[in-house]
Amino acid sequence: MLNALEVFTTVVVGLMVGVEFSVAFVMNRIFNALPEDSDQLARAHGGRMLGALMPFWYIGSLVLSAIWAIAGWHRPGAGLVVTAAALLIVSVIMSIVLLVPINNRGKTWTPENRPADWKEQMNRWDRYHYVRVAVIIGAFTLLVTALT
Repeated sequence: MLNALEVFTTVVVGLMVGVEFSVAFVMNRIFNALPEDSDQLARAHGGRMLGALMPFWYIGSLVLSAIWAIAGWHRPGAGLVVTAAALLIVSVIMSIVLLVPINNRGKTWTPENRPADWKEQMNRWDRYHYVRVAVIIGAFTLLVTALT
């Protein structure tokens, strides 16, 4: 049963890393290349879509990692899983403190009501997101290492 939990947790975290990596290095670059107001509209829609899903994914990944750490405490690699869970805690805190406030504003913007500094705010979100992606890649790497 523990093996199934280990694999499931690793897959869930790996998929989250893939989505967030894609947002950072693929989707936002595509959005930035769109004409006129399309960039802002795409970001607002993405913020609504992923903003509804990602809290469950981040918290779920953290809970699964914590369960793995507790259930596998006696097994080799438990320290790696604990460290991965700590990184996932950092990613959740970063999300709540840094990224969610910007996203909550951005997902309500339209070309008619967006602030003059909307691009600056999106660039700030992007910078925070790059750091968060690095953190969750670290967590994923630790989980994969613990699994092998």
